[in-house]
Amino acid sequence: MPNRPYPSLAEATRIWARIGLLSFGGPAGQIALMHRILVEERRWLGERRFLHALNYCMLLPGPEAMQLAVYIGWLMHRTAGGIIAGVLFVLPGVIAIMGLSWIYALYGNVGAVEALFFGLKAAVVAIVVQAVMRIGARTLNHAALIAIAAASFVAIFGFGVAFPLIILAAGLIGYVGARGGVPAFHGQGGHGAVGGARVDDADTLLGEAAPEHTEVSRAYAFRVSAVFLILWLAPVALLFAALGPADVFARIAGFFSIMAVVTFGGAYAVLAYVAQEAVQNFGWLAPGEMLDGLGMAETTPGPLIMVTQFVGFMGAMREATGLSPLMAGTLGGLLTTWVTFMPCFLWIFLGAPFIERLRDNRVLTAALTAITAAVVGVILNLAVWFGMHVVFDELRSVAAIGLDLEVPVWSSVDPAAAALVGAALLAVFRVRLGPVTTLAGCALAGMALAAIGWI
Repeated sequence: MPNRPYPSLAEATRIWARIGLLSFGGPAGQIALMHRILVEERRWLGERRFLHALNYCMLLPGPEAMQLAVYIGWLMHRTAGGIIAGVLFVLPGVIAIMGLSWIYALYGNVGAVEALFFGLKAAVVAIVVQAVMRIGARTLNHAALIAIAAASFVAIFGFGVAFPLIILAAGLIGYVGARGGVPAFHGQGGHGAVGGARVDDADTLLGEAAPEHTEVSRAYAFRVSAVFLILWLAPVALLFAALGPADVFARIAGFFSIMAVVTFGGAYAVLAYVAQEAVQNFGWLAPGEMLDGLGMAETTPGPLIMVTQFVGFMGAMREATGLSPLMAGTLGGLLTTWVTFMPCFLWIFLGAPFIERLRDNRVLTAALTAITAAVVGVILNLAVWFGMHVVFDELRSVAAIGLDLEVPVWSSVDPAAAALVGAALLAVFRVRLGPVTTLAGCALAGMALAAIGWI
């Protein structure tokens, strides 16, 4: 039983607002922040329940940190708590990215702004490489998992295989491996311990037993989920019906709705898919602009996946007709955010009441393990792709014997960009600076290099 009464909804709202405003540093930092505040400081829930909720969120497509916030909010204060937690977790990022998108659209070609983003791009490369190393060190503890990661990298980088197909194949390998007794798929998957202090469930507000409101009927869970399904898909259907499938708003709604269903493995895996489609296939923005957007998301609170709002903004600003470019961009960015995050509420409200049935499911754990291994290869592709577009001014396409890739033209190397990327890598791996400090330092370095005429 809980040791003391639950916090009021008003108090919980203040806590979630605090978390939303402080949620810098990508999903790993955000999960650690929630653990520190909710487990160690507030003792709303214990270590075991926190990790159980996190591992469930890792099974879902989309941003696991935001989904974890919704899950814990629902656990404490039912549906209203989940909605408040999720909205406040993303709202600061929505406001910040929208403001930066306007500045980018209006002043992006100004020298100082270009120099700032020149530096941010170098830092982004180092941060993505760091993400590869961290996830790989945690995940690739067996030769079979290393092989899956390598195969996923070769598939997406060398042959242009779509990200959803890679994830589907990895999940099937994990399923078959678990059924066949392969040792690589007997681990727990997901995240390990998140914080330093261990808090037992019995010493928290929730206690060890599940709250009464979690014992809901299937009918109730389906009713609540149906509301969010309608809120998600009704605008998409209306846009396709009213504007046609070729309209940019319909394409934004359709693409990011698909993304919300197929992007397993966290924010960096999502970005790999978005970069592949939005840049290479739709042509909504250039590779350098994708890096600029990621730099915005890295330096503002909220989920890293908020970069998709910038992508939607740029795509609508450039392709919409009948509206001013900034108005079209604003609507495109907000539409992207709506269809990206609305499914997160659906997944939690539908699945959370039945999560205990997934606790020790060996097959699902194996599928998660294999998918996470594949995501390492996908993120490595993202790091290589970003690095080539930052360091080299020219790439050439190679299409032969099934290959479909870009390789750098070595004579087009940008010395200033290469030096700044090297400095960012040293800052991250040797000096061990945090992502925000690294980004700020590289942004200042970029402006300094512009001031002396080196870029």
